[in-house]
Amino acid sequence: MGRWWSPASAVMEPRSVQVLLVGVALVAASFYAGTLFGSSASPALVLPPLSRPGSPDSSRSKVADAPMFTNRVSLTYRTEPVRVPDHGVNVCPLEYNEYVPCHDVAYISRLKNLDRSRHEDLESICPPREKRLFCLVPPPNDYKIPIRWPTSRDYVWRSNVNHSHLAEVKGGQNWVHEKGKLWWFPGGGTHFKHGASEYIERMGNMTTNNTGDLRSAGVVQVLDVGCGVASFSAYLLPLDIQTMSFAPKDGHENQIQFAVERGIGAMISVLATKQLPYPGNSFEMVHCSRCRVDWHENDGILLKEIDRLLRPNGYFVYSAPPAYRKDKDFPVIWEKLINITTSMCWKLIAKRVQTAIWVKPEDESCRQKNADMKLLNICESNDNVSPSWKIPLMNCVRLNKDKSEIQKLHSRPDRLSFYFKSLEMIGVTPASFEKNNEFWKKQVHKYWSLLDVEKNSVRNVMDMNANYGGFAAALSNDPVWIMNVVPYTMSNTLPVIYDRGLLGSYHDWCEPFSTYPRSYDLLHAFHLITHYESRNEDCSLEDIMLEMDRIIRPQGLIIIRDDKNTLSRIIDLAPKFLWDVSTHMLENEENGTELVLICRKKFWLRVLHC
Repeated sequence: MGRWWSPASAVMEPRSVQVLLVGVALVAASFYAGTLFGSSASPALVLPPLSRPGSPDSSRSKVADAPMFTNRVSLTYRTEPVRVPDHGVNVCPLEYNEYVPCHDVAYISRLKNLDRSRHEDLESICPPREKRLFCLVPPPNDYKIPIRWPTSRDYVWRSNVNHSHLAEVKGGQNWVHEKGKLWWFPGGGTHFKHGASEYIERMGNMTTNNTGDLRSAGVVQVLDVGCGVASFSAYLLPLDIQTMSFAPKDGHENQIQFAVERGIGAMISVLATKQLPYPGNSFEMVHCSRCRVDWHENDGILLKEIDRLLRPNGYFVYSAPPAYRKDKDFPVIWEKLINITTSMCWKLIAKRVQTAIWVKPEDESCRQKNADMKLLNICESNDNVSPSWKIPLMNCVRLNKDKSEIQKLHSRPDRLSFYFKSLEMIGVTPASFEKNNEFWKKQVHKYWSLLDVEKNSVRNVMDMNANYGGFAAALSNDPVWIMNVVPYTMSNTLPVIYDRGLLGSYHDWCEPFSTYPRSYDLLHAFHLITHYESRNEDCSLEDIMLEMDRIIRPQGLIIIRDDKNTLSRIIDLAPKFLWDVSTHMLENEENGTELVLICRKKFWLRVLHC
C-alpha cells in the first residue's frame, strides 16, 4: 500500500517554507501524472502510480503505466431505483469538487419559505433525492495528499483549498497567509491576532482568578461557535481539551474546509432555528469570538440553546464588541445580554480586555424563582433522552431537578474507562461496558496491523456508528481526532460519549454529512448499513457508499463490518466506486468471528472535459 508523505519538520517557522518547498517538488511530480482522458465517447480514468512519493521509481513514473478505468465524466442525478452503470459510477465535472449536498447554495437560494432573518438558509437543507447528484466528487486538479499532523496545524497545501478570500480579509488578524504553494496558519483570530496561546492563557486566568489555567478550571470539552479556521481549538490541544468546532458555510469562504485540512475537528453547522446536533449538559465551555451570532435577539433563544448544552458550572466566553465598545448600538446590545443572562441566573465572573465570561448555575433555586416571577420560561418537557436532531429551538431552559442525575465527572483520561450513570440509564452494566472496552482495544490493535500504514498518516477519523465510543477510546493514545457519529434512529448513546470526554454528533445516514469532500483519512462503519436498509426507507447501500466516497480522502481507508449479504454487495460494487477491497476475519463481540472489509479509495487526480 502506498505511504503518505510528510514534511520532516513537525514545527516550522515561515523561513523554513523554502526548504519545505524544495522537498515538495519531487513529491508533487509523482502525483501529477493522473488524469481523466480518452475519446469524447468514452472518457477513462487513470490512477497515478502507487510507488512511494520521493522514491527513486516515483520520479520516472509514466501515465502509460497507470491502470485504466471506464468511469465517465457526467453530471448524474440519483434515480429511483438507484442504478450504477456497468462502466462504474460516473464522475462529477470538476466544478463540483467542493460539493456539499445539504449546503448547496444554488439549490437553497431558490427556496422561498425560509426565515433568512434567522439564517435558516445556512442550516442543513437536503434536496429531494431526485435532485441530488449521484456521481463521484472529484478532487481539484492539483490535489496532493495532505501534509501530516502536527505540521498540518500550521501548513497545508494551497492547491487542496485554493481560496484566497480568507487570507485577503483576515490576513491582518493572522487567520491564514499565503506562503508560495502553502497556506500558513500563524494561530491568530479576530480577537487574538497575536496568537491563540496568549488568549487561552488569559481565559485561564479569568476563570480561576489568576490561580490556574482552563484545565484546572475543569474544562475538558469546548464548543467553539463560529470557529473560523479553528486555531482556537488547535491551541487548546496541549491542555488536553477537546473542542467541537463549527461554523456555517457562508461568506467566510471555506473556513471549515481549512480546519479539517489542518487536521482539526470541525463540521459545518449554524445556530439558527434548530437545536445543534449535540446532547444537553455536554460542554464545560462554549466559546464565541466574533462568532457573528445575534445572542440578544428573539428573547435570547440562542443563549437558551447554549444553556441546554452547558454542564452545570459551565462557562460561556464572549469576545465581541458589545463586551467592550461604547459606541454605536453596542451598549444597548450589552444591556440586553445582561438582562437575558441575569434571567437565566448566569453569573458574570470576569470582564477583561475584550472578553466577558459567565457561569451557568448548578443550584436551580434562582431559576425556579425567576420562573415563578414570570421572568423565565421553564421547559415543560425535561427530555434528555431523545436525540437533538432537527428539533426546533425552544425559548425555555431545562432544570436539573434530580441532583442524583448530575454526576461529578473525572478529568481526562480517567473519563475514558469510567462507568457513568448515562450508561446505567440505557441499560449497560459495568461488566458489559468493561467487556466492550476490552473488545475495542483488541480490534484497534488488529486494525493497525491490517491497515499497514504509519500511524501518523491517519489524522481525521470518523466512527459512523459509534455506540459507546469504544473505538474512539481505544485510539486515545494515537495522533488522531475522532468524530463519533450516533445515528438518531439508534439507541441514544451520544451522552455517554461526551461523558467519556469524547466528541461527536447525531446524524441520519440517509442524508449527507455536513462536511466538505475529502475530510477524513479513515471511516469506520460498524453494523451501520444493515440498520438503514432494515428501516424500509428510501435509503440504499449505494447512497451510503457514495457519501463515504465523498467525505474520504484519496488513498483514505474505510473499515466496514456488517452482515455477509451486505458485505458481498459492497465487494461487488467497490470497483465501480474505484475502491480496492481486502477481506479479513476478525473476532466479534460474541467471541466468534466475522468478515471485515478494508476498502481503500483510489487516488485519481484530474478531470479532463472531453
